[in-house]
Parts: sequence; structure tokens; C-alpha cells
Amino acid sequence: MLLSNGDIANFKTGSVSRSPLKNGCVPGLNCYSCPGAIASCPLGALQNALAEGRIPFFVAGLLVLFGIVFGRMVCGFLCPFGLIQELLYRIPSPKLRKNALTRKLSLLKYGFLAVLVIGLPGAFFFIQGYGAPFFCELVCPAGTLEAGIPLVLLNQALREMIGGLFFWKLALLIAIAALSVALFRCFCRFICPLGALYGLFNRYALLGMQVDGEICTHCGTCAKTCKMDTRIANDRECIRCGECRSDCPANAITHSFSKNKEEQR
Repeated sequence: MLLSNGDIANFKTGSVSRSPLKNGCVPGLNCYSCPGAIASCPLGALQNALAEGRIPFFVAGLLVLFGIVFGRMVCGFLCPFGLIQELLYRIPSPKLRKNALTRKLSLLKYGFLAVLVIGLPGAFFFIQGYGAPFFCELVCPAGTLEAGIPLVLLNQALREMIGGLFFWKLALLIAIAALSVALFRCFCRFICPLGALYGLFNRYALLGMQVDGEICTHCGTCAKTCKMDTRIANDRECIRCGECRSDCPANAITHSFSKNKEEQR
């Protein structure tokens, strides 16, 4: 988080960083408009390119690169908003465990990816000549937390301009934060389009979980103890946190920088 938002001086002035590194993207969610952001969010960059009618070769290439190398390890270790959710989940409270319903709800993020990130920005450009980064503007709680709130607090001119959209996103952020206390990484599991995209690469990413099919007993302990909606280590919901390694009774799971041996479905 600190590496992605290292332009600390802007938190004093309430201005947006003009870092030249913003021509590139960090792997995880990190709002371009955050005062300290030194690089762009790949999700925002993708939407902006489509909204302007540009083919996003550069951003798509970065996303594919991050996906092939890391898969959803980005979610587990490189996304600031994922860290915030995990810290909230540590607050003592009754917890809502995963079940068949949460597994189905985990598919919602693919809808957000298809509609708000790809479909609407491109469609509005073709219809009226310009689009908008709809997910960033209407949903993304990371942008509200990292950019919206700091800028409104620090910049009087922006405070005078806030309206219904700001309060909608603030309410959404509060709701997600409250849910995160009881429901592990609820935004990552059900909403985040970036996690959905990286999940498509999970089985083939270089950095991942390796399940040795020769010693795996297919007991299902890895899926039962995982807080994400996984059915087996390394599926599309796995964020490579590594907790399943210590839970596996056969010691069949390891972190790996290689093609996975996992044969289970």
C-alpha cells in the first residue's frame, strides 16, 4: 500500500499526484486520483481507454502479464483494499462462513467485469462518442477510500462540489466495510472485476499453489478451511494465501513457481 501511494506530500495539499509512473499500472486496485498514488489502477486505465474509443493494448498486455505471472496472488498480497478487508475481518464478531450461496454469488464479479468495466464504457462511446469509467464512478469503494474521502477532506473547492454520487459511494463503502467485519473479503469475492479477471489465469499462472496429485487424498480439507469460495486449492477463487498448506493432512500443497501438477477438479 505504501509503495503504491508514496507521493505523501499531496496528502497535505489535497491535490492529485502527477507522478510520471502513472503512465503505467500497479497490479492491484489503487485509484489514480488518490493524492499519493504514484501509478495507475489497471481497472481504471482499462475503462478509460474503452470510454475514449481506444483499443487498450498496453493495459490489456499488463493485465495479461500480471495474470500469467501472479494470478490472484495479486489479490492476496498486492492489493491495498484486500489488506484493508482482512484487517477489518480480524475485528472480533460473529462470522458468516462460506456456503453454496456464497459460491454462486462469487460469479457476480464476472458480471461487473462484463457490464460496468467492458460493456458500458465501450457501448456509450459508440452511441454518443464518449463513455465513462462506470465501475470507478458508481461502485469502486477503493476509489472512495483512497481518493474521494481524502480529497474532499483536504480540498475546500471539492467539498463545495460534492453531491448525491459522493454520498452513494460513501454509503457503499461503509456497507462493504461493515460486511467485511463478518464476511471475509466480501468485495474481493463478490464484486471486484480485477479479481474476476485474474481468476481466469489462476490455473495457469507461474506463481501459484501446487497440489501434488500423487499424494493428495482428495479429502477436501483445503476447500473446507479456505475462507474464499474455493472448491480446491488453485481454482479461480484461490488468492494463494497459503493457509491450506498447513491444513493439508497429506502435505500435498506447496507454493510453486512452475506449471501446476494439480489434477483435481
